Amino acid sequence: MDKPVLLKNIDFAQPLDLAGLVEYQPGQVVSRTLAQNNFLSLTLFAFDAGEGISAHTVPADALVQVFDGQAEVVIDGQVMNVAAGQVVAMPAGKPHALNARQRFKMVLTVVRPPQTVGL
Repeated sequence: MDKPVLLKNIDFAQPLDLAGLVEYQPGQVVSRTLAQNNFLSLTLFAFDAGEGISAHTVPADALVQVFDGQAEVVIDGQVMNVAAGQVVAMPAGKPHALNARQRFKMVLTVVRPPQTVGL
């Protein structure tokens, strides 16, 4: 039986520069998914200045880790400015949005609750 591949789009067993795994593109939001399953999503993003993700709600907790630039994060109406080296936890069920105050890169980790089968 083959072992399932849980991480993708990344080289194994070698040091990598996280910032170099996703590149800025003019007028775009660029993403690179590293893991995606029913319980966890791990995605790198590069936002050009002025780009963003509009307000939305998901039934999962999420963690934004900024590793380059600055962004505005809005959670349930609360506006926060975050910069490289900072993290923001976004609770499940609360509307949230991201806007690039300048170009920025982040890792988004989304953690979903386990699904109960047969209940």
